[in-house]
Amino acid sequence: MTLPTNALLAETRKRIVPPRTTPPPAPAPRAAVPPLAPGALPGLGHAAALLRDPLGFLGSLARHGGVVRIRLGPRTVCVVTDARLVHTLLVALAHDCPRGAVQDTLKTAFGDGLLMSEGQAHRDRRRIIQPAFGPDRMAGYLAVMHQVTEERAGRWRPGQVLDVAKEMNHLALEIVTRSLFDARLSEDATLAFHRALPDLVKGQIVQSLYPHPALARLPLPVNRRFDAAVRVLNRVVDQAVNGRPGTALPDQRGTLPALLRAATDPATGRPLTEADVRSEAITMFGAGTETVSTTLTWLLDELLRHPEVEARVLAELDEHLPAGTTPTPEALARLTYTRSVTQEVVRLHAPNAFLMRTARVPVDLGPYRIPAGTELLYSLTALHRDPLRYDDPSSFRPERWQDGGGLGRPSFLPFGAGKHKCIGEAFAWAELTVAAAAILRRWRPVAVPGARAREVVWTTVQAHGLRVRLAPRGSAAPSATASASAPAGRAVVPAGAAVPVGPDRPHSGGCPLTGTRPRPGAPAAVPLPRPPAELRAAADRHADWAVRHGLLAPTELPDYRAYALHELIGHAFPRARGTELDLLVDMLGWFTVLDDRFDGPPGRRPAEAHALVDPLISALDGDARPAAPGDLLLTAWQELWERQRRSTSPAWRARAAREWRACLATFPAEAEHRARGTVPALGLADTMRLRRHGSCVYPFMNILERVHGADAPAALHAEPALHRLRANTADAATLINDLYSLEREERQSAAAFNTVLTLQRVRGCTRSRAVRAVRTRVSALHRENERLRRDLARRHPAGRWYLDGTRELVAGVQAWTSTSDRYLVPGDRAR
Repeated sequence: MTLPTNALLAETRKRIVPPRTTPPPAPAPRAAVPPLAPGALPGLGHAAALLRDPLGFLGSLARHGGVVRIRLGPRTVCVVTDARLVHTLLVALAHDCPRGAVQDTLKTAFGDGLLMSEGQAHRDRRRIIQPAFGPDRMAGYLAVMHQVTEERAGRWRPGQVLDVAKEMNHLALEIVTRSLFDARLSEDATLAFHRALPDLVKGQIVQSLYPHPALARLPLPVNRRFDAAVRVLNRVVDQAVNGRPGTALPDQRGTLPALLRAATDPATGRPLTEADVRSEAITMFGAGTETVSTTLTWLLDELLRHPEVEARVLAELDEHLPAGTTPTPEALARLTYTRSVTQEVVRLHAPNAFLMRTARVPVDLGPYRIPAGTELLYSLTALHRDPLRYDDPSSFRPERWQDGGGLGRPSFLPFGAGKHKCIGEAFAWAELTVAAAAILRRWRPVAVPGARAREVVWTTVQAHGLRVRLAPRGSAAPSATASASAPAGRAVVPAGAAVPVGPDRPHSGGCPLTGTRPRPGAPAAVPLPRPPAELRAAADRHADWAVRHGLLAPTELPDYRAYALHELIGHAFPRARGTELDLLVDMLGWFTVLDDRFDGPPGRRPAEAHALVDPLISALDGDARPAAPGDLLLTAWQELWERQRRSTSPAWRARAAREWRACLATFPAEAEHRARGTVPALGLADTMRLRRHGSCVYPFMNILERVHGADAPAALHAEPALHRLRANTADAATLINDLYSLEREERQSAAAFNTVLTLQRVRGCTRSRAVRAVRTRVSALHRENERLRRDLARRHPAGRWYLDGTRELVAGVQAWTSTSDRYLVPGDRAR
C-alpha cells in the first residue's frame, strides 16, 4: 500500500527526529586547564631545572599530562608532551598557532624568510623555493655531495686525530654552498661561519627566554655576541650569493639565488629584493649546516659503538653502491638498512631540543583549553625517546625501522609536519647517506679513548667531544690504540711498574740509590706505547720550538735533549698524538727551562722570583699585555696557555688556570724560605704541600682531559675521593722524582726542597732510612689510589678513562726517571 505524501513525510520524520520524550544530549565537558608541573621555585619557576638538565626535565613532564604548564620566571609556557597533540599543533592548528619566541629572535636578525614567515607569505615563498628541491634536481645534488665528501676525506691522513663535530660542520657547509649556490667559500669565511654559529644559537635561546623583548636591545655580552654573529653570517652569505668583492660572478643559472632573483612576489608583483634573497640564503645555510653536521657526528659515534651495524652498512654499500660509483636516487632507494640506521640516529639524537609556537587565539588541544597568547613548547628529542611510543627508547636499534616499523605518524617528526615541514627533508636524508658512505668506504674511524660524543643542549642537541683516529679502510687497527682495547679498569702499564717497590728489592727501572741504574741507552722500564719515530719527531719539533722562542741556544741542545722529555710524555700519555703530543712536550720543556732558572739567583732572591713568575700568573688571569723585549719565557708561555685553552670548556679553563697559578706560586714561596733560611726547619707536611703543587703534576692531570677531548664528568670532579686521588697522584710522582733527583740536589749550593732530605732533618735518621720511608710511602699511595679508583669507577663508569690516566701518569714518571739523564750529577753524563 502506498502512503499519501503527508503520511510519508510524517513517517520519515519519526525515523529521523527522536521522540520528544528523549532527553537532550548532555553538554560537552569543559576543556581542562593543563596541570602545573611540580617543583617550581619562587621567582625562578622551573627555569633552573630546565637549564640544569633540559632533556631530562622535558622528558619527565609526560607523566603529568599531554600538555603541562611550566613557569620560566614570570612567564607561563605550556609544554606539549604527547606526539599526537604535537602533530595536531603543527597541522590542524598551524594557522592559529604561528611560530614562537625562539624563531622570533632570528626573525629580527634575518628577516621574514621561509623559516620565519607565516600565512600567505610563507606559502608564496615556499612555492618559489620548492623547485630547488624538486626530484629533477636530486641526481645533480647527489653528485656534488659525493664529490665534496670525497675531496674532504681525501685530505685526511692515516693516524690523524679528527675532531668529528668540527669536520662535519665544515663538510655540511661546503655541501650546501656547492649544491645550492654553486659557490666556494674562502677558508676565512668558513672559519668565521663556524665561530659565529655558537654565539648565534646561544643568543637565540637566551633572548627567547627574556621576560621582555626590550632586554634584547641592552648591551649585554650575550646580546653583543649575538649581534656580531649575525653580522658575520650576513657577510659569509653575501660571499656565497654574490661572490668575493672585486670578482666576476659565476654563472649561477639553476642555483637558489638565480631562482629567487627570477621570481616575483605574488603580493606585489615585483621581483624579490636582495634582502629577500639574503634571508632565504641564510635560512638554507643555518638549517642545512648545523643539524645535518650534528646528525653525521652522532651517526659516526653510534657506528663506533656498534661495529656489527657498521659491518652491515658496509656490506649493503658493497652490494648496491659499489666503490667508485656516483650515487643515484635509485641506488639510495635500495639502501634500506642504511636508511634504517640513519632514521634511528635521527630518532635517538633528534637535533631540535625544543621549538615553540604561540596561540594567537584560544585553541583546544586534545582535552585542554589553551588561552590566547599562550606560548607552546615541544621537544622532538623528548618525543622520540618516549617509552610509550618506542620500546627501549634509549637504545640504538636500527631494526625497529625494518619493514616500515615505527615510521607511522605522528610519533616520528624529525622534519616537522604540516605547512612548515622542512622543505629540504629529501636533501638532508640523501646528504646523510652519501656523506657517510663516502667516509666509511675510505676510512675506518677508531675511537680515541674517553673522547666520545656528549650531548650539549641549546636550541639544538649538539654532539661535542667526539675524536677519532683515522685508519685506511681494510688496514689493521693502529698500534697506538692497542691500549684502548684493554678491559675497562685494567692498567695499560702493569701496576707494579708504576712505583718503586719495597725497600729490599730494586725496582724494575733501576734506582741510583740502589746502584742498579741501567747503562745509557738501555731500554726503558715500560715499553714505549707508540712507534719511537713518532716520539723522536715530536722531540725534533720541540727542539725547533724551544730555539725559535729563545728558550735554548743551539749549543745547549745536546745536553737538554739527553733529558729525553719526550719519552716522559710518551709513557705518561700513551694516547697523545699530533698537536696534542706537541703541546705536551712543549709544556714539559718550557716548565723544565723555568725550573732550571731557579737553580740560579731567582731561587734565592724573592724579588727576582716574583719578577719572573708574576707576569706568567697575570697571563692566566687574562692579562694579554705584550711581553717586554727579552722576556722570552713569558712570550712562550702566552702561546702555550692559548694552545692549552683552545677548544676546552669554561670549567676546564678555570680549573687549569687555578692549578697553574698554584704551581707557579711555589717558586717565589721556595725563594722566600731560602732567603729567610727557613728551609732546614720546614716540616714534612709543609714540604709536601710545596712539592705537591710545584711539581706541575696537577696541570698535567688536567691535560688528560685536553688529550681525550672531553671533560671528566662534573659529578666525578665533585667527589672528595677524586680530590684525594689527585693529591695522591701528585705526591707519588713528586716522591719518585725526589728519589731520583736526590744525589743531584744534595750537591747544589742552594738549599733543596726534597722529601728525603726533609725526613733526615725532621726524624734525625740516616739517608738510607729516609729513602726507605719515601719508597714505603709511594707504595702506600699506590695501594690507596687503586682502592679509590675502584670505588670511583663503580660510581662513575663514564670517567674510568680519567682514573686510568692518573695511573698512567705516575707510571710514566717512574719509567722516565729511571732512564733519563735529567738527574745525573755533574760529570756523570760523560762516563
